[in-house]
Amino acid sequence: MLSAGHPLVDGRTSHSALVRAYSGERPDRLPVWFMRQAGRSLPEYRALRVGTAMLEACLDPALASEITLQPVRRHGVDAAIFFSDIVVPLRLAGVDVEIKPGVGPVMGTPVRTAADVARLAELTLTDEALAPVTEGVARTVAELGRTPLIGFAGAPFTLAAYLVEGGPSRDHLAARTLMHADPDTWRALTQWTAEVTGAFLRAQVLAGASAAQLFDSWAGALSLADYTAHVAPASARALAAVHDLNVRTVHFGTGTGELLAAMRDVGADVVGVDYRIPLDEAARRVGARTPLQGNIDPALLAAPWPVLEAHVRDVVARGEAARAHVVNLGHGVPPSTDPDVLTRVVELVHSL
Repeated sequence: MLSAGHPLVDGRTSHSALVRAYSGERPDRLPVWFMRQAGRSLPEYRALRVGTAMLEACLDPALASEITLQPVRRHGVDAAIFFSDIVVPLRLAGVDVEIKPGVGPVMGTPVRTAADVARLAELTLTDEALAPVTEGVARTVAELGRTPLIGFAGAPFTLAAYLVEGGPSRDHLAARTLMHADPDTWRALTQWTAEVTGAFLRAQVLAGASAAQLFDSWAGALSLADYTAHVAPASARALAAVHDLNVRTVHFGTGTGELLAAMRDVGADVVGVDYRIPLDEAARRVGARTPLQGNIDPALLAAPWPVLEAHVRDVVARGEAARAHVVNLGHGVPPSTDPDVLTRVVELVHSL
């Protein structure tokens, strides 16, 4: 049962183009938003962030809300996505993690043994710890009105990979080794990350988010067999945390063209597609009943406008093969992107 005041109860966003597309409908106006639309490409964001570390910004409700709202005001996108980072729930649960400029998330101590995981499992994500997030979401929803807010969380595998590697990695060798060398410890680790990320998603939805997106940033490092056996159960557990709340869920990863159907099967309503695979081929792989999100190549945002326009039109045309389509990038907005280009892309998509 939804709580009173939730967007899908009071109807503010249930008829929005985004929610309708996520529900498998084809609204009159094609919805569009951009991953990482709130952030480094916006001068107003850079001005606001002066002197404030990334995790501090994420956990300041007023600041996180303002950053979330900036691209909606500037670009006229059809959704906001809550400004956060995939390691925020780890920090809130008590994990020693920092985001180092130019590097990314770095753990104080990697988690690589059964004893390490046992100590980790003693940490829980409480409502009290989540208060900065829920307050930030509530502030944002109050400002957005009829524009839906998407909740955000990193998938269990990506969180587990960061914990095992101790920081960013190109091949996630330590994580994949643990997966096979000690499957019981790996299972315990991903069950914990699933609980944490599920609680993080649920808190955002209960505070007013109209949809929830699970980002598996590193799932592209996995074979289909490994994903199905060692990752899918945890992702299903994370998404199950919001299944009773009557919101649509989106599952996205990079380099995951071979995993798209499996990523849908963990319980996602919508599958996000990166720039490596055309949307009509993605629709063939996931079937005609699944809405898709994507997949403008971020590299083309810096191309001459005729090149970018032709690409956007091609993405939209190929997206017609899916049951419904939400236009997005095939990854996040690059920091060097001219914001006016994003605004122009939104106008083009809406004109189509």
